[in-house]
Amino acid sequence: MTHPPAMLVLEDGRVFHGVGFGAEGETFGEMVFNTGMTGYQETLTDPSYAGQIVAMTAPHIGNTGVNDDDPESGRIQVAGYVVREPARVASNWRSRRSLDDELRAYGVVGIAMPGTRALTRHLRDRGAMRGAVSTAETDPEALLERVRQSPSMEGADLARRVTTAEPYVVPAIGEKRFTVAAVDLGIKSMTPHRMAERGCEVHVLPATVTAEEILARDPDGVFFSNGPGDPAATEYAVTALRGVLEAGRPFFGICLGNQIFGRALGLGTYKLRFGHRGVNQPVQDRATGRVEISAHNHGFAVEAPVDGPFDTPFGRAEVSHVNLNDGCVEGLRLLDGRAFSVQYHPEAAAGPHDSTGLFDRFCQTMEGAR
Repeated sequence: MTHPPAMLVLEDGRVFHGVGFGAEGETFGEMVFNTGMTGYQETLTDPSYAGQIVAMTAPHIGNTGVNDDDPESGRIQVAGYVVREPARVASNWRSRRSLDDELRAYGVVGIAMPGTRALTRHLRDRGAMRGAVSTAETDPEALLERVRQSPSMEGADLARRVTTAEPYVVPAIGEKRFTVAAVDLGIKSMTPHRMAERGCEVHVLPATVTAEEILARDPDGVFFSNGPGDPAATEYAVTALRGVLEAGRPFFGICLGNQIFGRALGLGTYKLRFGHRGVNQPVQDRATGRVEISAHNHGFAVEAPVDGPFDTPFGRAEVSHVNLNDGCVEGLRLLDGRAFSVQYHPEAAAGPHDSTGLFDRFCQTMEGAR
């Protein structure tokens, strides 16, 4: 199969050239990079990547093909894809299709190019920015003009775009122990599965669900998922969570759910320079000193005091985890123990398993509240 010439243009005018990978055409989004050496299928299907063109820093992508077991949602979610060298042969006993064919099937435009290292260094120096990949446009200046007219990630409410249209239930595996109301801001399929493994019947609800609708299910605990976009644009979720916290229900949040928790506590959020995306981020639990290597996908973070507990409308709280690379907030908790959140992904798809015990902690919190 022949691949047409392709071009990647960033909003600061930087241009990269390569060949098309996946669908032909053009796409726009926030240009980011992922440092994971494995798990490209989970990355591609993670709803948190909606609206983003993702560059992989690992040099060889697609060598295990695509299977039907590992997707984290019902489709590829990224806006575009950038790799250095696509695998010429997909070889794995679970493989059903090539990555190139899968990208084509979902209309995802990509580029294979020799400059992914230079691109990553550029984004680390200049920060994440808007970009476009095109196999149709040959004039960089014309494409740059359209890039600069494309939407910014700041102020973007993308959770509404990726959430479930209707509620659904993931049944407990084995004996049912708890009922969990999980608000889908861009949930990964492995997350309710991890709770189901622990005896939770998980009611997955749309992002715009109200506190009254959540509490009407009489859940033992409430969960807010990961998701894309700017947490400042999801005030509806903040309002819902405040109602849950006022009702005293146990709460657990991850990723965007952590940012929503922070805003519900009265804290601010801000955009990171180039974000954390990969499966190798060191996070420290400040209570125990334990360091976990964790999976991340976020471009925003919570702004909170790290020098001790602080007051909130729901009682005293503290920063529970910090990132050892840049010191940013990676977790929050109320001191009474009924609500906590982390910025990373403990469902371990596809990442290290250091943090899966957080689901056990959530179950212990629900058990203690009975």
